[in-house]
Formats: sequence, C-alpha cells, structure tokens
Amino acid sequence: MFTVTDVPTGKGKLQYREEHLTGLRCRISPERLKRHIDQSLSLPGESTGCPFCRENIFSITPTFADGNRIIRGESVTFPNMFPFAEWHTVTVITRYHVVPAFTRQQIADALMAQTESLLRFDGYPSINWNYLPSAGASIVHPHLQGISDRRPTWMTERYLSAGKEYHAKTGNRYWDVVREQERSSDRYLFGEEILWSAHAVPAGEREVRGILPVARLDELESYIDSLTGGIVEVLSLYRKLGTHAFNMTIFFSREKTEEFSAFCSLISRINPNPLSTSDSAFMERLHNEPIILTLPEDLGRYYRNEGR
Repeated sequence: MFTVTDVPTGKGKLQYREEHLTGLRCRISPERLKRHIDQSLSLPGESTGCPFCRENIFSITPTFADGNRIIRGESVTFPNMFPFAEWHTVTVITRYHVVPAFTRQQIADALMAQTESLLRFDGYPSINWNYLPSAGASIVHPHLQGISDRRPTWMTERYLSAGKEYHAKTGNRYWDVVREQERSSDRYLFGEEILWSAHAVPAGEREVRGILPVARLDELESYIDSLTGGIVEVLSLYRKLGTHAFNMTIFFSREKTEEFSAFCSLISRINPNPLSTSDSAFMERLHNEPIILTLPEDLGRYYRNEGR
C-alpha cells in the first residue's frame, strides 16, 4: 500500500515514503528528534474578551436562520462569522477557557452538535479541530469547525476517486485491505470497530488515523461513543509524549459508497511557547511533503508498550 526508500545520511537514515493510492509523499528523519525543538507548554493566561467564554458567547456569536444556536451538554454551536466554506459552523466544546483534558462526554456532545449543524447543508462535510495557537487556532478556547461544500476538499476528493480506481482494478475495497494490513503491522494502536493506527505515510507529526465502518455523516451517530473513546485515547497518548497541541479532521463522503470509509486523522503539533516556534515550514506548506520526525511503527510500538 506504500513504498519506503531508505537513504543513509551522516548521522543515521532518511526515509522517503509514498502512499500508492493517493500519491501522497512525506520524508521521515528520526535524527531530527534530537534537535528538541518542542518546548514546555505555555498557555495564554488571560481569557478576558474571549468571544467563546460563557459571559460573551450568547451576545457576540451569531445564530442560525431560525434565530437559535445548537446547545448540547456544555457545547454551543453557531455559524462561523468568517466562513471559508459554503457552510461553515463552529462548536465551542467546553464551558471553560482552558481544560486540563477533555472528557468523552464533552467531545461526544460537540461531535453530535457538529453533525446536526452540518446535516443542514447538502455537501461534502468534515469536522475539524485546531487546538492551541501553534496548531493554527486563532482562539485558545477549545472549539470544532465544520465545513461543507458541494465539491470535496482535495484530500477527500483524492481518496474518493482513488478508491474507485482501486476497486475497478483489483475488485477489492481499499479500506478493507488497509484495515487488514494495519491490524497486523507495527503501526497498529487499538480498536476493531474503528481501527486506529499510526498512518504509514504521515501528513504531520505522529499522525494517527481511525477508520470508520461508514462513509457518510448521517451514518455517524451509532459510532459516536467508539469514535470519542478513540480520540480521547489518542490525545492521552500525545500528552504522554509531551505534546498538547494538535489538529484533527474527520472526513466524510457525500454519497453512500462502498469505495470510501470515513476516517479521523489527528496530528500532534509543537507546544505553544513564548518563542512562537512552529513545526510547519516550506516543505509542509509549499511542497505538500511534510517533514516527519517519528516513524509510524515506533509510535505503534510505544503505545502498545508504554502509552496505554
């Protein structure tokens, strides 16, 4: 399903990896871990003026066309004031500006609220999460963003079209083959109904993917508990490895199709710090070939041996 090319360097080795289905490529350089560019977590202490805190959220944020917001548990959902999609919603996850860790209930409520908001538009939806400024969050207060357009984003479109091509050529369903291979690989973390593994060709540091047994957003509800448990487990793993910031996207198809599985992708990001150092540079943002430090197989072994 992917190729690995080892290139010896003066201090170790460099790996070039490419996913056959999509053509996605990355470079893995484990020696760069020794640079220790990540630093201790440093969070902004002030929440004054935060539009997502309870004293502001119901007066500052917009409402849907019916004049309401979606309230589920602690979460509050409303249209994005500055959208970059045909349909763009925000779900504030927690009542508090900063939390030490997310509970399953908090994430489950937020995911269900996002689902309700996105099903109001007939497009290709995704549920997204930038957590902390070093992961691209413009507001520290934890929140999800849902987007939906009549045309899928590049990543969704690539997996949709490539999955159809794979099925036409082999007669097999790509996602079933991936699940089978990942389950027996060093990259496997946990899960059966939703299989979680360190992705073989990472799009970011320590990418973990959870492959769902459904394709569409309107099929998600039955798997919310399992999905939420997996997300909480991955976030706990990241914290044990010393990183708190992350990005997450859950990709869905618009059509009910056998050639696509919805999947949840998480990547860890560098901790917010006074130097405002970012772990994304020109290779990631301009070449679409991210520089990765952690071997996916090492992440799988770490979880099984120490990360539980």
